[in-house]
Amino acid sequence: MAFWPQNPQPKPLSGIEDVRARYAALFAKFGPAPEAMDFSPGKLGAIPGEWAGAVGDDPGRTILYFHGGGFVAGSPQTHRALVGRLVEASGVGAFSVQYRLAPEAFFPAAVRDGIDAYRALLAKGVAASAIILAGDEAGGGLAFAVALAVRNAGLELPGGIVALSPWADLSLSGMSMLGNRKADTWLDWDLLFLSARHYLRKSNPCDAYASPAYAALTGFPPIMVHAGANEILRDDASKLGDRAADAQVSVSVEIYDGMGHLFQLDGARNEAKVSLSRLAQFIRAKSATMVAA
Repeated sequence: MAFWPQNPQPKPLSGIEDVRARYAALFAKFGPAPEAMDFSPGKLGAIPGEWAGAVGDDPGRTILYFHGGGFVAGSPQTHRALVGRLVEASGVGAFSVQYRLAPEAFFPAAVRDGIDAYRALLAKGVAASAIILAGDEAGGGLAFAVALAVRNAGLELPGGIVALSPWADLSLSGMSMLGNRKADTWLDWDLLFLSARHYLRKSNPCDAYASPAYAALTGFPPIMVHAGANEILRDDASKLGDRAADAQVSVSVEIYDGMGHLFQLDGARNEAKVSLSRLAQFIRAKSATMVAA
């Protein structure tokens, strides 16, 4: 059985209920979280979420994780399989942020929740250099938007940023949106367009906090971005790499041939193992173990 859901002609979408139902069907394909992983509800300040960890994880480091779902769907619970694999591979525990979703809470609510969670993590005594901002799809873009907010607020920057198949251009201008429309069996232009409309309302889709592909990444910490060559978000990953290179920021963008959206979930694939190993190595190397005084 193929890992990626076969849905070449998805049902036309109309309201937010249809959009969320489509995401729910995708989340159902994620599979179970690693058996040895412990998940527990928690809060960072006023921001709810979920702690993910296992025995032996380094207590001095934290992955601050933002789930995908087009800013309109998803939760820490829907993304346990992905967060759990990242924690398992890296040996670094995570806090998965339950940021507010659109249309009930629209842009920039998710960014505000993200920086509030980051501030609260610092207030707990975790050094900024011990924090890795991470996320997938919309959450991958959100990780960059939160880093932008952190930098512009004059806070100490995290140790690094990790993004898996990030959605970083809400104007949907990448050529892969068209070039990969038949190869991508996860996402499609209509789904992302409607998600962006619910999230942005009347905001400019090229606003840097909505679409970090248009942000100046000057002063950013090291970055690692992974995506599949067959997904419509492939060019979003490349654009982030270009912006980082323009700003002379240390960056590694890895596009995996023949792979689709969030291929890391298919643990049987060698590419998934390689990607998770590379991401784990980056997380360990770029996060410090010291705790702030």
